[in-house]
Parts: sequence; C-alpha cells; structure tokens
Amino acid sequence: MRHHHGYLWTGSKQRLDQEGHRRPPHPDPPPPPLGGDDDTDGIKLNQRYREAAADFRSGDLPPMETARWLTKPRDLVRGTWGEPKEAAEWLGEQLAEYAPRFMSESDRDSTFLALLVNTAAERLSWGGDVSHGFYLERPAYLSLALVRCSPNRAAPELVCPMR
Repeated sequence: MRHHHGYLWTGSKQRLDQEGHRRPPHPDPPPPPLGGDDDTDGIKLNQRYREAAADFRSGDLPPMETARWLTKPRDLVRGTWGEPKEAAEWLGEQLAEYAPRFMSESDRDSTFLALLVNTAAERLSWGGDVSHGFYLERPAYLSLALVRCSPNRAAPELVCPMR
C-alpha cells in the first residue's frame, strides 16, 4: 500500500554540516591499518568510517538523499498518510508552527508557505518526495521531509520503516 511518511529535524547548523554522518556508508570500508598500532592515520580513518556508518543508521540527522529517511529508525517517523493531500497538510502545520522563527523574512511569507504546501501535494501525487530546510534563529536549522513509501520512486529498493 502506497503511503507517505513525514520527518522533522531541528538542530544546530554545525551538526547538520557533518555530511559524513548524513550519507549512507560506502559498501567497501577502508582497508585495515597497514602499520598496526603505529598507523595512526589508518586507525583514525577506520574509526571515522565506523562512527559515521553507525550514526547514519541510528542517528537523527537528515540524510543527504531524501529517500534515505526510510533507512532511519522508525521512531523518527512523525506521521504516516495514505493521501498526498493529508501529508501536505501536515507539512503546512509544521511550516505555520515554525515560520515565526524563520531567519529569513521572505520565508515567513504566507503566500510562499501556501505555495510550498500546494506543490508538496502535487509532487507527492506523482510519486516524488518533498524536502525543505530553513534557517532558524540562534543559528539553528529545520528540516522537513515527506517521503513516499512502498515503493519509493527514487529508491524502490528501500523497505518501509514501519514493517
């Protein structure tokens, strides 16, 4: 059954900039350290790879590819809807709640926000995913995503996190 999941993340821009933790781990890990305990660079590389791979799978950072939200822990799903319009309405509710905190005045414009909701419903209706990000005060960041599930158009091999 086709449906859509909603995701929301807020956090520091510094944490969001940790792109290695926002990408799925490469299927081929780095080679083991060549010089044993003396190969500090090799040890650090392997440690960073393991940390990033574990954080991608279990962490809450928004993935670089919207469809990859489906590989994140299921407790990050903020809502599930069968119809694109229902999912877009959730997006509209989140935008209305956070808009007063948007750093950019133009992002708070109600006409602009309504356009985002309408285009989200349209995109979801043809099988696309939706992802928006906004800078908030402090500096913080808001990431909102709506991801089609069962199957996802961009990544049909990904399984639904609710199964």
